[in-house]
Amino acid sequence: MRTVTQLYDSYDDARSAVKALENAGVPSDDISIVTSNANDIDVEGQGSRAAEGAGTGAGVGAVAGGAGGLLTGLGMLAIPGVGPVVAAGWLAATAAGAVAGAVAGGAVGGIVGAMVSEGVPEDEANFYAEGIRRGGSVVTARVEESKIASAQSILSQSHPVDYASRRANYEEQGWNSFDENAEPYSADQIEAERSRYRRG
Repeated sequence: MRTVTQLYDSYDDARSAVKALENAGVPSDDISIVTSNANDIDVEGQGSRAAEGAGTGAGVGAVAGGAGGLLTGLGMLAIPGVGPVVAAGWLAATAAGAVAGAVAGGAVGGIVGAMVSEGVPEDEANFYAEGIRRGGSVVTARVEESKIASAQSILSQSHPVDYASRRANYEEQGWNSFDENAEPYSADQIEAERSRYRRG
């Protein structure tokens, strides 16, 4: 299995990517979505068992997709350096374990460590974590080697962030890696970030 990952500025675009992966036959158990809580997603009524006290860094509610697909399992999680997120899937469960200290080993924990443990290069994992911190949504899928190109094509159809240009933009602002000890972005900072990259 290989991991393919994409960052989206819009939760709706990320949600469309998840649904397209499911429609293409990728099992919900092999897909994850982690999105900034700034996206104001109402997890109530979606079949989720959102974890109480999202600010505590405790676990995620329903992390498996279940019969209704991955998005019915959305739950709340707090990630150091990011703040509250809405998440579902294996990456959310791994990150919850890392936050709770259940994942040992490696120099990094939390969301970056969770991605690295599943084969995402550390420099890319840092970028994706920063993207979530700045209000974005990350979709990750584990697929067979023979289905990598197909999964990447599906993820690219839902208006993803251009990795190279966005990373260059972050670096121009002085960013070089995700810092889980940094203050999470405020709502105003996230709105300014969204305005900077909003599609016409």
